[in-house]
Amino acid sequence: MIRIGIDAMGGDFAPNNVILGAIEAYSYISADTKIFLIGDEKKITEVCQHYGIDSGNFVIVHAPETIEMGEHPIRAFLKKKQSSLVVGFNLLAEGKIDVLASAGNTGAMLAGSVQVLNNIPGIIRPCIPAQIPLADGRNMLLLDVGFNSDPRADVLYQFGIMGSIYAKTMMDIENPRVALLNIGAEAEKGNITTQEAYKIMSDTTDFNFVGNMEANMLFNGGIADVLVTDGFVGNICLKQAEGMYELVAKLGVKHPFFNRFNYETYGGVPVLGVTAPVIIGHGVSTPLAIKNMILQGEMVVEHRLIEKFKEAMLGNA
Repeated sequence: MIRIGIDAMGGDFAPNNVILGAIEAYSYISADTKIFLIGDEKKITEVCQHYGIDSGNFVIVHAPETIEMGEHPIRAFLKKKQSSLVVGFNLLAEGKIDVLASAGNTGAMLAGSVQVLNNIPGIIRPCIPAQIPLADGRNMLLLDVGFNSDPRADVLYQFGIMGSIYAKTMMDIENPRVALLNIGAEAEKGNITTQEAYKIMSDTTDFNFVGNMEANMLFNGGIADVLVTDGFVGNICLKQAEGMYELVAKLGVKHPFFNRFNYETYGGVPVLGVTAPVIIGHGVSTPLAIKNMILQGEMVVEHRLIEKFKEAMLGNA
């Protein structure tokens, strides 16, 4: 049985959208998968009654406090011990749920990932990946997209390891090509960090390194299945992609390629490098986005993604 914990109070439209998304997910998840709604039991029950939903479909875990979107993430996480996020992370750390997903305060999600779960032994820094749609129909994994704004070269190298494992496990790519995002294809291009990362990656047998890739190939796909960068640049790339989707929608441009930039189809992004599965959703998540966030959480557990990271780092010890 897979136990999926959902922060029922997380997001701009919680708990309504979270509960509606959880109901939608029930038509797709395995029969033995259980959804745990973590939050204010009275509010969860009221929403279920309002929409004519049987709250008995869920395991409800009462958590009377909520970490709001605008709160300082670390202070709120440390102060609000009975919040849905803190209770959820404790359940995950204690093995009472198998994955935790939330569309709530991203900073608090990252704080919980590091402070409650800890890094997988051997991992220097966790990261956040995102799948970027490509014109040829494939997706390319971009990491990091926001966790580490100024990582060292050896951290970028580990992103290559984790990105390669993720692409094999979750994207069904047999031998993922890993590239380093840079301002030129030549080995000597870039700043000191990217130059050093290139040297380390060039000598590796841990993944299939194919060299530097420039940003003008970001949506064309170019040479890579996995593209490694720091969280500062990666977040800019991700926001650029989101902005492009909003722009073409506003202009009335209709094309299947642009539809694939809709965040709702992905639901959320996992935190890679910590000891248990955590999925971070968009703050404005719709029920469709919540549904897909839940399905992604189930898939991460089914494919043993965290265990594969642990096995890889044990082999590199």
